[in-house]
Amino acid sequence: MFTDKTLLITGGTGSFGNVVLERFLNTDIKEIRIFSRDEKKQDDMRTLYKNNKIKFFIGDVRDISSVNTAMFDVDYVFHAAALKQVPSCEFFPLEAVKTNVLGTDNVLTAAIQAGVKKVICLSTDKAAYPVNAMGISKAMMEKTFIAKSRMVSPDKTLICGTRYGNVMASRGSVIPLFIEQIKAGKPITITDPKMTRFIMSLEEAVELVLYAFHHASNGDIMVQKSPSSYIGDLAQALKELFGANNNIEVIGTRHGEKVYEVLLTKEEAAKAVELDHFYRVPSDNRDLNYGKYLEDGSHKIMLTDEYNSNNTKILSVPEIKEKLLQLAFVQEELRAWKG
Repeated sequence: MFTDKTLLITGGTGSFGNVVLERFLNTDIKEIRIFSRDEKKQDDMRTLYKNNKIKFFIGDVRDISSVNTAMFDVDYVFHAAALKQVPSCEFFPLEAVKTNVLGTDNVLTAAIQAGVKKVICLSTDKAAYPVNAMGISKAMMEKTFIAKSRMVSPDKTLICGTRYGNVMASRGSVIPLFIEQIKAGKPITITDPKMTRFIMSLEEAVELVLYAFHHASNGDIMVQKSPSSYIGDLAQALKELFGANNNIEVIGTRHGEKVYEVLLTKEEAAKAVELDHFYRVPSDNRDLNYGKYLEDGSHKIMLTDEYNSNNTKILSVPEIKEKLLQLAFVQEELRAWKG
């Protein structure tokens, strides 16, 4: 489906964009457009890849005119641009709204106007039962693309989304921080040893997006079944891999953090379609004339559990080490550490 097609990745200079590039550059895709506001990272990517299939567009999803410039003749969009740091969004919630909510609306508006065939919006487990500004803004992002999907025929522009948990070794995640602390001989700072987080690799995140690309219907949210780990066990696994004896220092939860994350709410789990390694959450396509639904309810929600990082498979320390060793970033750090 990507043969001779043009793919636009918003926020394309991030970890996700780089993995997508590596996945597609040697295929028969026609063009990959990287849209972001960071000219330095774009220049780094230009120097690294040296590939004429990649086209770079400076712009910001907050500015629809710059989005329109990048959107012409695009076939597919992977919308990854977002403010993702929980503490930063807590202190500047309106900035999260401008990028994650209004920016998403700009991308969708521009895509529909340009006749883009498919748009896939990337979301996060923090959007399910959100308690922080980042999660709330991403939840509103999901509501925005679901609402937009009702306004356009999927034959013209199909709009769907993915939701996944922590991506291991992505920019701003704890694994690079823990490794940096280990190498510096500093204490490994963890918030709560019993805090659990879903974990997946960047490659698995890309697989989820591609699965959604091939299988999602208009307005769907696609969720990948994922294991989780205790934060304390993750720190211990890294200590053992690096043969380190750093102390572990518990510093308490940061602004807006949960003890565990949710990938499917009870309400979503009640209507989700279970697939092999995924869940498909279909959109609610009732219109505002839904009086009959208020009179004829359903008990299914009361009988369904949410899907969270405490009731999924929680990896042991050896299992975490095995998963960490699959990451190119960890392999490189270990080689450098052992000289």
